[in-house]
Amino acid sequence: MYADDLRFHGVEPGPLDKPSVIAFYEQIWAALGAPGRPSPQLDVHEQLVDGDLYSGRFVLSGEHRGDFMGVPATGRPYVLEGITIMRFREGRVVERWTSADFLGLLVQLGAVPAPA
Repeated sequence: MYADDLRFHGVEPGPLDKPSVIAFYEQIWAALGAPGRPSPQLDVHEQLVDGDLYSGRFVLSGEHRGDFMGVPATGRPYVLEGITIMRFREGRVVERWTSADFLGLLVQLGAVPAPA
C-alpha cells in the first residue's frame, strides 16, 4: 500500500523511507503478537476521508513476545493507542503521519517506570 517514495513521520525524529517502514513493521509483528495469533490485534476507529487524505484512530494490542525498542520479551499484555493520517497518490500512501503512545507502551512493558 506504500509508494516507493513514501515519507513516514512520527516514529523517529526524521521521516522514514519505505525500507525503514518495512523493517519497523517487521519488528512490531515479530515482537508484539496477540493471544492465539502471530500478529498484534489492530482495531481502527473513527475513520475520516478528505480528498487524498485518510485518518483513523487505532488501537494495537497483544502480548510482548520479542525484543522491541531494546526491551526483551516480557510476556506482558499491552495496548498501544494512536492516530494516523495518510496522503494517497494513485492508490498508494506517499506520506504518513502517526502519533502513538510509545511511552505508555514502554511503561506497560516495564521498561520505564510509570509517571508519579
